Amino acid sequence: MQFKHPELLYALFLLLIPIIIHLFQLRKFQKVEFTNVAFLKRVTIETRKSSQIKKWLVLLTRLLLLACIVLAFAQPFTSNYDNFKTKKETVIYLDNSFSMQAKGSNGELLKRAVQDVISNVPEDETISILTNDNTFRNTTIKTVKNDLLKLSYSANSLTPDAALLKSKTLFSKQNDVLKNLVFISDFQQNESTFSPESDSLTNIHLVKLNPVNTNNIAIDSAYISESSATAISLKVTLSNSGDTIDNLPISLFNDDKLIAKTSVAINDKAETTFSLPVNEIVNGKLTIDDASLQFDNTLYFNINETDKIKVLAINSGDDNFLKRIYTEDEFTYTSVLENQLNYNDIEQQQLIVLNEIKDIPNALVAALKSFTNQGGALLIIPSEEANLNSYNALLVNYGSQFNSEIKSEKSITSINYAHPLYNNGVFEKQVNNFQYPKTERFFDISLNNGSAALQFEDGKPFLLQNKTAYIFTSALNSDISNFKNSPLIVPTLYNIGKFSLQLPKIYYTIGQENTFDVATTLQQDAILSLVKNDINIIPRQQYFNSKVTISTSETPETANIYGVMNKKELLKNVSYNYDRNESNLTYMPLTPSTNITVSDSITEIFDSIKSDTKVNALWKWFVIFALAFLIIEMGILKYFK
Repeated sequence: MQFKHPELLYALFLLLIPIIIHLFQLRKFQKVEFTNVAFLKRVTIETRKSSQIKKWLVLLTRLLLLACIVLAFAQPFTSNYDNFKTKKETVIYLDNSFSMQAKGSNGELLKRAVQDVISNVPEDETISILTNDNTFRNTTIKTVKNDLLKLSYSANSLTPDAALLKSKTLFSKQNDVLKNLVFISDFQQNESTFSPESDSLTNIHLVKLNPVNTNNIAIDSAYISESSATAISLKVTLSNSGDTIDNLPISLFNDDKLIAKTSVAINDKAETTFSLPVNEIVNGKLTIDDASLQFDNTLYFNINETDKIKVLAINSGDDNFLKRIYTEDEFTYTSVLENQLNYNDIEQQQLIVLNEIKDIPNALVAALKSFTNQGGALLIIPSEEANLNSYNALLVNYGSQFNSEIKSEKSITSINYAHPLYNNGVFEKQVNNFQYPKTERFFDISLNNGSAALQFEDGKPFLLQNKTAYIFTSALNSDISNFKNSPLIVPTLYNIGKFSLQLPKIYYTIGQENTFDVATTLQQDAILSLVKNDINIIPRQQYFNSKVTISTSETPETANIYGVMNKKELLKNVSYNYDRNESNLTYMPLTPSTNITVSDSITEIFDSIKSDTKVNALWKWFVIFALAFLIIEMGILKYFK
């Protein structure tokens, strides 16, 4: 028990006054002469004993009466804390990820959680609220009530550990305050485990909201599985985290027009295929009907008119192998002899191939350096009669240098499967025993930075990359090497060409780092925008001579098909979808520990917090006790004989 005015307790010394009066009272008994003493002596003794008991009871009640009055004025109270803290801080993390769309016993988990927070937190209490995409620091429920009621689901979900760490930053650095962190989430299972670390300064209250139904069907992905002269096959994969569905309808729209519909039976996974016409722009939307989570019932994709990648080959040797790889359906291939090159054509290309020219003029070195600085790709195939000084004048810009020619037969035995040229489905599995291509001579190369895609048996590079420059260390003509006849030639050169202009994929995932190129020429200070209805986003972009590289991560926030606009000109469409990680409705177990409580009720947690800091005022009880002792004293005086 503690006191609001402990200084008033000194008044308890006043209790000495009635004690002194009782012990040292000056009243004396008078002697009266009377006959028949034998009878009256007994009566006198009994009366004096009764009088002493009555006086002691009256003294006790008066002492208790005065003590209760003094204690009442000191205003005693009780708290659950030994050292009561008058200041407290509360931080609430409210998970608004898509998995909180699941329905609990009283509706959607997020909507119910918002209502419970508003109902249980006093309107004028200072708190901080954190969501996956918003922070309300040192505010009140009254101030942010409308924002909470309008709170929408976010594609930028935080892991529990990240949310916990971010929540703790909202507390002050003071150590003399009571800190409560209320962590409201469904705690969906992910790759990492959640083990919050508690400390003596912070009480962590985990509120795990449980859906009544964990069934959910999602459109996982879509991709072009096959393409022919007449049709494109679009394969769609679906996942199910609940009961088996025998007949699930799937609809395919082009813009708002329904162009195909099918159905599948799904247990855990399922696939289906749609056929689309070639050479037709498709702004596609796949939809299913599922009563659980809504965000994964739609998947947007688009097939644009294909931009042909411009390839310029500066030849001194045979380029028939280049023509067979850079075909006119995907590339615009131009071949010139080294003495017929128009330097003005360089900046309009995406890929330039130096095909075994003997000498690289200084003007060409300068032009190629400027070209790669502007984002262009360069493929260098050296001549066995190369002028090393002229080559090194170019290679120095890419952190490498030819030292000398080594005339020794070497086999190309090592493939860097993690290299971007080969990690995109070129190989179904790693191959250790194939017919190795070989070369009879190659250039020893010094490399300051970059990575090798192909290597000789002794570990020296055969093909290496530095930024947008790809360098062979050997000529590829049939007199020197049989690499042209190897299965590696096609995916290697084809991917080099494709990477020179990163055409948009059929869709991207919001929240990931996405990069694509748009082949266009902009006026000075012009920018590209992503536009959908009233949404207008200016993404990060970098302009080069013949293309604009666009990068996005957390934007756009809404899944849809967006137009890439140059002012009012539509250049192409690009689709964005929500990450499907939230689709699997499985949840992690939680265990309470020191300073960490676990509950499934927001109301219960806030009631616990209130009881921890509640002041139980006791002064009214002491007033009641004082009145009771007063009545007891009056009763003793009146009725005690």
